[in-house]
Amino acid sequence: MFPCLLWWPRLDGPTVRADLVAGLTGAVIVLPQCVAFATLAGMPIEYGLYCAMLPAIVAALFGSSWHLVSGPTNAISIVLFASLAPLAEPGSARYVELALTVTLLVGVMQLAMGLARLGALVNFISHTVIVGFMAAAAVVIIDAQVKTFFGLDIPRGASFFETWGTLLSRLPDIDTAVTAVGAITLACAVVVRRWRPRWPYMILAMIVGSIAAWLIERSSAGGTSITTVGALPASLPPLSLPSLSLVSLQETAAIALALTILALTEAVSIARSIAVRSGQRIDSNQEFIGQGLSNLAGAFSSSYASSGSFNRSGVNYDAGARTPLAAASSALFLLVILFAVAPLAAYLPHAAMAAVLLVVAWGLIDRRGIRRILSSSRSESMVLALTFFSGVFVSLEFCILAGVLLSLTLYLNRTSRPALVALLPQQSAAGRHFAPLDARTPCPQLAVVRVDGSLFYGAVEHVRDRLVDLAGKAPGQPRHLLLVGDGINLLDIAGAHMLEDEAARLAAAGGGLYLAGMKPPVLEMLERSGALHGIGAAHVFDTKATALPAIYARLDRDTCRDCAVRAFGECSERLPDGSTR
Repeated sequence: MFPCLLWWPRLDGPTVRADLVAGLTGAVIVLPQCVAFATLAGMPIEYGLYCAMLPAIVAALFGSSWHLVSGPTNAISIVLFASLAPLAEPGSARYVELALTVTLLVGVMQLAMGLARLGALVNFISHTVIVGFMAAAAVVIIDAQVKTFFGLDIPRGASFFETWGTLLSRLPDIDTAVTAVGAITLACAVVVRRWRPRWPYMILAMIVGSIAAWLIERSSAGGTSITTVGALPASLPPLSLPSLSLVSLQETAAIALALTILALTEAVSIARSIAVRSGQRIDSNQEFIGQGLSNLAGAFSSSYASSGSFNRSGVNYDAGARTPLAAASSALFLLVILFAVAPLAAYLPHAAMAAVLLVVAWGLIDRRGIRRILSSSRSESMVLALTFFSGVFVSLEFCILAGVLLSLTLYLNRTSRPALVALLPQQSAAGRHFAPLDARTPCPQLAVVRVDGSLFYGAVEHVRDRLVDLAGKAPGQPRHLLLVGDGINLLDIAGAHMLEDEAARLAAAGGGLYLAGMKPPVLEMLERSGALHGIGAAHVFDTKATALPAIYARLDRDTCRDCAVRAFGECSERLPDGSTR
């Protein structure tokens, strides 16, 4: 209930100093990010700052990671904007109310999943889905900032094609003053990030953009249409009340579910990646609980949905943080800094913010990862394409679910078609071993087949059809089948009954089904389901070596006498009637 009690005894003088230094570093870095992400989310800027305060403290105290830093993130912000913009005007009272409701529902869902011990669910969201989602989010960010960057009046909620169609058709209407501010800010951000990656490119770019806007304003005789953010309120996070009306809950439930999945994936993935470097063990269920309590606290303290931040968590670890005190102190330092810089936001142009967000969006695209996926796997490329295009042309909250469903469908398709490999013994100096049949002539009476995969309800029909092909009823086909099961890790009741049915089919044809190398859990299921009785305990062997002599004794002696294949070593020794070849 209180994981902070595990690390609290570690707080000595050097540890506290290291954590406070890391916290101060994180506060300086998070300030421009909070401003950028709040703008990206369509929220008033102060909500982004508040999002990095109380929610960050709660997540640090109740999570399991010692280095994860929570707060506003680019992915959460853009999904929130893309989902709520069609419902209300971004920045309006109704929009903020819906955002608070989403945050409350996200917190409830995350907490419920953590208490239900569902932390392993994040493992089903593949890396490919995340890569596709981030690329789609980048396109949506760029699309959303077009009107601000170029000073055009584009209707709220316009689609991708409508936005770019409007831009191309109204090129003469572009506001040159606004675009100049955006272009100067963008150029500064790109240059600083490229040549001085350790410098705070967001802060420097916004300062340069603000100076450029002031100079352009001063040099223009008739004034310009450059708008600014406005002064920030320097205050503690005020209390807030989400809307719990039936209409609000219906409008935001699906959005909250998508954000819950995304936020938990972000937080747990980041915590695990940092833990690999720090040597800490992460409890996914506890992270669910910490993130859930964090968003519950945010819903009532003027914050929108938050999650773990990779940038801030990495900086926190690199700055020497030893315990979650660093993340908690970062929130307190941010509050102090806010009182000092709040009036300066009055000089920050919206076009400069749009330029910074374009740089953020470009950084979301994992170009190297996309190239690897496209060149290595057709199925993963399909998942990537579906996630990306559904995110751009449908909705970001839907694209995650679509990508996960397609990933699971492809996985089930693979597992429902386990490989069945026909085997034939080979003699060597080291003894007998089994190899794939290839083009060699098989034994006319006995087929040896290895199953590589699980025998569950989804694979039953495929395995049944393959067994009929390998040991069918047609004349000249084997009537005895040795099934090698050392590759079977899972057998459910449907698979057990399928084996029982195959044993009955082969017995009716004058042969039999034999099992060798079955793992204990598989044998246990055969016994519990009653299938072992139908197969016959005498038809189950520990190894292939013990199975072959027993099966050979049951083969038709006339067929063996006339056979020239000699597939097994027993063939050249003694026939079933006692005579030799």
